[in-house]
Amino acid sequence: MSWSELPDFSPRLPFGVAYSGGADSTALLWACMNRWPGQVHAVHVHHSLQTAADEFEAHCRAQCAAWQVPLVVRRVNARHVAGQSPEDAARSARYAVLAAVAKNEWADLQIQDMALAQHADDQVETLLLALSRGAGLPGLASMPATWERLGIRWHRPFLQVPGAALREGLQAAGVTWIEDPSNQDLRYTRNRIRARLLPELQAAFPPFRSTFARSAAHAAQAQTLLNDLAEIDLKEVGRPDENRSIDLRKLQTLSPERQSNVLRYWLLHQHQTTPNTAQLNELLSQVAACRTRGHQIAIKVGQGRIVRIAGLLTFTPYGIDCS
Repeated sequence: MSWSELPDFSPRLPFGVAYSGGADSTALLWACMNRWPGQVHAVHVHHSLQTAADEFEAHCRAQCAAWQVPLVVRRVNARHVAGQSPEDAARSARYAVLAAVAKNEWADLQIQDMALAQHADDQVETLLLALSRGAGLPGLASMPATWERLGIRWHRPFLQVPGAALREGLQAAGVTWIEDPSNQDLRYTRNRIRARLLPELQAAFPPFRSTFARSAAHAAQAQTLLNDLAEIDLKEVGRPDENRSIDLRKLQTLSPERQSNVLRYWLLHQHQTTPNTAQLNELLSQVAACRTRGHQIAIKVGQGRIVRIAGLLTFTPYGIDCS
């Protein structure tokens, strides 16, 4: 069965497709509109980051008009702030716009699903970047095929398909796309991986895409179990008050590994922040040493700080004065 038949993709109809005009998203939109004619709506996000962006928009408008696919175009300011990578800034802006279009412009259509065009090579790049950063299981799990965020169910139908196969399919069908010049810029780590490392992996380990994907799936499964354990522990050590705090004494009854697991889960799921390894290790050290009433804790963690107030650990985001 060909990738163009989307055998593992079953969205609720109608649904949206994120369409940049590049080869990958063109392949996705083309496959979806042929599989579900009249049920596909496209969104193009104009990032305003390069002069070629206007050409991308014009190409997408022309292609959707030719295919009779409804298209919404939205412009965003995706410039990054201090401490944020350009890729992360663009990604965050893109997801916010896609979700907003589904909830607002398409509200009467009740669209709840959005398809994205990342493929097997993107998954490998994500895993290699995670390894280079010394990431834990969440990073090694790489990109999920399906997940929910911002009230939308997101899908990546091409995670098992090599990027070259998508381009070959488009060429065979006579479908054109537009090339993003930034994809050739070797200042970006992802581009260097794609241009230099993936060809070497292909020569040395031809099945690397499938084996790397299997490793990412194992990591995702293990992380799911850790999340389940964190849920159990958080019910024991968490305080359902306004600050969603942690009972320090109860936390100290857990092993250091379970403390680390539940603290990461608490920070991410209740406070939308993630500590780095050094911050978490310092916090665990302070938790272990905190045996007297006078021992204070005030540690920078993620996008805020954790302080001890009486017998509780409380997280305060930056910009909020809790004095």
